[in-house]
Amino acid sequence: MSIALKKHLVTITLSLIAIVLLLVTTNLSFGKDKWRGFLESDAKGYYAYLPAVFIYHDLNFGFFDHIEKEKYFQEHIFYDYRSGSNGFVTNKYYAGAALAQTPFFIVAHVATILSGEDPDGYSKLYMLSVPIASLFYHVLGLWFLAGLLRLYKVKESIIAVLLCATAFGTHLFVYTVVEGGMSHVFSFAFISGFLYYSKRYFELQQLSDVHKMALLLGLIVLCRPINGLVGLFLIPLAGNVRTLKIGLLDIFSSVKAWAISLLLFVGIVGIQLVIYKISTGSFLVYSYQEEGFNFSDPHFFDILFSYKKGLFLYTPMLLLGLFSVFYLLRSKSFFSISWLMFFVGITYIFSSWWMWFYGGSFSSRVYVEYIPIFILPLGLFLESCSPIVKKVTIGVIICLIGVCQIQSYQYRYYEIHYTDMDQAKYWEVFLMRNHF
Repeated sequence: MSIALKKHLVTITLSLIAIVLLLVTTNLSFGKDKWRGFLESDAKGYYAYLPAVFIYHDLNFGFFDHIEKEKYFQEHIFYDYRSGSNGFVTNKYYAGAALAQTPFFIVAHVATILSGEDPDGYSKLYMLSVPIASLFYHVLGLWFLAGLLRLYKVKESIIAVLLCATAFGTHLFVYTVVEGGMSHVFSFAFISGFLYYSKRYFELQQLSDVHKMALLLGLIVLCRPINGLVGLFLIPLAGNVRTLKIGLLDIFSSVKAWAISLLLFVGIVGIQLVIYKISTGSFLVYSYQEEGFNFSDPHFFDILFSYKKGLFLYTPMLLLGLFSVFYLLRSKSFFSISWLMFFVGITYIFSSWWMWFYGGSFSSRVYVEYIPIFILPLGLFLESCSPIVKKVTIGVIICLIGVCQIQSYQYRYYEIHYTDMDQAKYWEVFLMRNHF
């Protein structure tokens, strides 16, 4: 491989990934009336903030009946995303995904008006803006992930392999091209950025990176508050106790640094509080009402290995990341032990949700945004293992990309059911592409 190609290998890989994703997206969402079905379930709630703010000026979502029940009614994907609080109607879901989609929505809104189409927030150009936004944030997240791996001195060739593994070998693929209206791909980008700037801060001690961390953490929380837990991953990123202690002391010893960071974080998270105040009269609203966590009854094994939604069963690429952590225990003990503690902690919390399988979904969707924390140890493993082991592992990665693509296809066409999978059904359809 030439020096010039090595230097630009990651850029070339990202470009090719973007092209492939665009081709798949246009095939799945752009033809005929396919655009009408891109927003389903929770995605309708995430998106609804945009027409509510920019077109209807109604954060109580009074336009729902006309849009969802009449104008664009589709029985098989009808979904009421509204929630009641203090006698008012509000959105059950959070505004972070809508904020991420805002630039794309504005372009679609202007283009719709100029083209003479109906500027109702739900006509064709608006709906096409959502998968384009999802694709953009997918690639942005990969760009941050590449930067994170570079900070760990991972070779460009290995980074290129890992970017392909992430894009096509994990359930991030489904949550970009099939269900890209969900919040996960946006959270993936923000978490990747947070990890990158956090590691860079520990490496360079630049307080400007702390401001970026705060901004991104605010966006992460605005998308899904529970994902604020990613702040605890600062511990393995530090690499050792001394670096962690110095890094935190430097932040809090500078009043300006933590004040600006706090302002950025609160300013972003405060968007949701202002929305609640306008729509319900209260800054604090629990829009999920009767839904919540049952910490005395976690489904720890089920969320990772069950035939219904097991993370490692349907996304085995991430299992390689877990194995890599154990391999690194001797050479990077602080990183590995703190990584395992973080993983066990978030898994306990995620598996304690009243519906531990999180409704209709592919694999365990709550881990999509945490894919970078699995890819990182896999990169460190590939960087340090012997040439033979590296080749074998890359061969396994290629095979697992194939497995993921087949299963993603099966999920798209309901051979892998979105809720009703069990052992018998799993092995009945295992790697069988019946639609060809």
